Amino acid sequence: MTATTLALVTDRLTLRPWSLDDAPTALEVYGHPEVARWLSPAMDRVADLAAMRLLLQQWIAEDLRHVAPAGRWAIVRNHDHRVIGGAILLPLPPGNEDLEIGWQLTPSAWGDGYATETTFALAHWAFGRGVNELFAVVRPENTLAAATVRENGMRWVGETAKYFGLDLQVFRLRAADLDRLAVTSDLRLSDQETHEADTA
Repeated sequence: MTATTLALVTDRLTLRPWSLDDAPTALEVYGHPEVARWLSPAMDRVADLAAMRLLLQQWIAEDLRHVAPAGRWAIVRNHDHRVIGGAILLPLPPGNEDLEIGWQLTPSAWGDGYATETTFALAHWAFGRGVNELFAVVRPENTLAAATVRENGMRWVGETAKYFGLDLQVFRLRAADLDRLAVTSDLRLSDQETHEADTA
């Protein structure tokens, strides 16, 4: 079973596999300079719809090779079914031993608590599958992301240049650190999704 076989559902969000049909709304995220400037590894702003489709094709193909709980998800807002960002649980280079948790949201969705809700959904998914700790890597100048991961219960553990060749702040989250009062909804799965997880 790949990680994204199973959609993750909260009160306000659904994290589901990427589709090529998501390209227009994904471009609003990864084509925005205020999103692209903070990506790790460093990535240029996606220039147009064709480039976004190509990138989604690459992500979808890579996802087939990931072992759960690793994967990539589109973040969909439940009330209007709009893609507002992307989320990841991916092995960090060079050793692929640490698992990175991350998200990118379109700027119009900043400040509404969606990053926190996404982080908790991914953390519950990962910890429920035997992962002991998760790491977030943040550019030193990205104070908004650093504040968000701290609010999610993540603890600063230092700085490093070993990931992606960039100077990065590293934050760690363990199951015991999860502050369940930080979000108002519990992670839940639909009957169909639970069945897929049990039989895959």
